Amino acid sequence: MATVKDLRLIPFRIPLKAPLRWGKASELSALEHALLEVELSDGSLGRAEVAIRPTIYGETLGSVEAGLAYLRPKLLGLEADDQEAIRAVLEAFPCNHALKGALDLALWEAWARSEGEELHQVLKPAKHRVRVAYILGLASEEEMLSDARMAYGAGVRVFKVKVGRDLEGDTRKIARLKEAFPEVDLYADANESLTPKEAEAYLTAWKALGLRYVEEPLPIEEVEARRALRAKGILPLIADDSAMTPKDLRRELVLDTFDILNLKPARSGATWTLEMLSLAREKGKRAMVGSQAQSSFGAYQSALLAFQQGVTEPNELAFHLKAEGGFLDFPAFREGWLYWDDLIEARFDEEAFRRYAL
Repeated sequence: MATVKDLRLIPFRIPLKAPLRWGKASELSALEHALLEVELSDGSLGRAEVAIRPTIYGETLGSVEAGLAYLRPKLLGLEADDQEAIRAVLEAFPCNHALKGALDLALWEAWARSEGEELHQVLKPAKHRVRVAYILGLASEEEMLSDARMAYGAGVRVFKVKVGRDLEGDTRKIARLKEAFPEVDLYADANESLTPKEAEAYLTAWKALGLRYVEEPLPIEEVEARRALRAKGILPLIADDSAMTPKDLRRELVLDTFDILNLKPARSGATWTLEMLSLAREKGKRAMVGSQAQSSFGAYQSALLAFQQGVTEPNELAFHLKAEGGFLDFPAFREGWLYWDDLIEARFDEEAFRRYAL
């Protein structure tokens, strides 16, 4: 079997059409990410996008470079199909979620190519289409409506709305969205910004506006409060930051703090994403594949996992619409849906990548 021969990291930058704002203070104006390449001894090449998020995972380009330097001697020479050995190396290096998620995805792709296949041929779909969602960040009402019109025109029919800084303002913006797009489904992402005292009032107001569910309304350390809030049954709760890893997920399943699991391959690769999906499915939980604000290439690899058995909700696969370009021609959405047959036609564009590489 081919072994891991080399690991490379190439930073790149893609500007956004408008900044994405979320949580209490976070803002993103460009995708300042890195492309991670894994080369095997037989020449097979696997790639993945490292979504660098200092305010979420504490990772910077410098820490990703240092982390890769630390892991390099432990991974070089391992057989590409030795998932047990590779996993042991990665799990012995705590945190560093974006780096490890990208490494896992790139290793999967390199292994698939070593076997004469592409990643989409080993991650076989359980359905022929999935619903897609687009993330609307914190913005003025007019900025938000303009962003929504762009995404709607691109075929999106579900919006995730960043909320939590201002209940009155959030309520007004959601009402405007409902008025402008009456047939669109909406859900909220509070990014842990509410307190246990105010959460019930916020969720009750959002339910009255017709929202489908809400993601991480409370800080993850407020475990008892999250369990109590879910027990009230106001809106289904989505677990994201509280269930980043299989270990986190097992805790949340025991405590029964959520209804829907938001899986992010950008931080959990293919290996842990599939494991977590299986754990959630066994406990009767619903699931979606979420975005870590990736380029069209990162969205493509995440989309492959959105077609797996047990993914039941709209998937956040449209963030690349906010980017000023990319290096993979992501397929068009058709009336809110992404089709498998369209997705597998997408290809990495070497020439386009060189335009964004640093």
